[in-house]
Amino acid sequence: MRGLRDLGFLALLPAFFAAACSDASTHPKPAANARIVVIPKGTTHVFWKAVEKGAREAGVERGLDVVWKGPLAENDRAQQIQLVQQFIAERPAGIALAPLDHAALVPAVRAARAAKIPIVIFDSALDGQAPDDFESFVATDNGAGGRLAGEELARLLGDTGEVVLLRYLVGSASTEEREAGFLAAVGKRASMKVLVDHRYAGATIGEAKTTALNLADALKQAKGVFASNEPATNGMLLALRQLGLAGKLEFVGFDASPPLVEALKAGEIDALVVQNPRKMGALAVATLADRLAGKIVPANVDTGAVLVTRENMHRPEVAALLE
Repeated sequence: MRGLRDLGFLALLPAFFAAACSDASTHPKPAANARIVVIPKGTTHVFWKAVEKGAREAGVERGLDVVWKGPLAENDRAQQIQLVQQFIAERPAGIALAPLDHAALVPAVRAARAAKIPIVIFDSALDGQAPDDFESFVATDNGAGGRLAGEELARLLGDTGEVVLLRYLVGSASTEEREAGFLAAVGKRASMKVLVDHRYAGATIGEAKTTALNLADALKQAKGVFASNEPATNGMLLALRQLGLAGKLEFVGFDASPPLVEALKAGEIDALVVQNPRKMGALAVATLADRLAGKIVPANVDTGAVLVTRENMHRPEVAALLE
């Protein structure tokens, strides 16, 4: 069984550990000190701090002035729309956007395009496709990541048992794709049943914990659980501890943060599907830089995902993703 898990690990590994950007001299350059804006879904979670680091590093490499600004809460669609509109008025050279909602941000992106401001979508999908509606989409293959989580939870349970899915937010394309991938993987097992698949964690760890505590009866009945991003995984972990269930259920989460890595080491979490947010931020900015320099850019850029377990978490290439 370990061989199957390693195979899943390797399947999503190609190009994952390649440098996000090679030497700047090999790339066409936009205008010196061009100002670009990077708008994440939020600014507080560990994931977004890593994205920011990668974006700023790529900005330095490409000679770009990177402005980083996002909503305080990851459910504030109105604020994110206002930010896009604000920056359109300021006429930056380009915008990289991680949409909070795959539909609600479409008019704002259309307005940026009408103003002839190139826009790269990253992390989470927007309705439409490149290059017609935006320049490029830079993200994890979230469907594949969700399937990897489902396959691992099925393996841990011996392809049998009842499980709980804790979703994130309505309209968040990235997590919706993970959740669909997870359900597709679990749905292949006739002896597995999803007890809960329609509850949403909310934008914060606190909200996620409250939601998970309200699922206490289902969690006590279940044999396994999956949560589809960092705050949902954190909130579920806190709820399981309060319910005395931490370490008693098979638990697969998504994304990494110091508390989640410690829980993995302690056996309270069994696996994490981990993205490379620093690489994602770097590639979003690098792709935008290439477009500003007149280069044709790929419609889609896959930044990869890896299944992290206690068995492989100390491998150097995996440990680098958990720092």
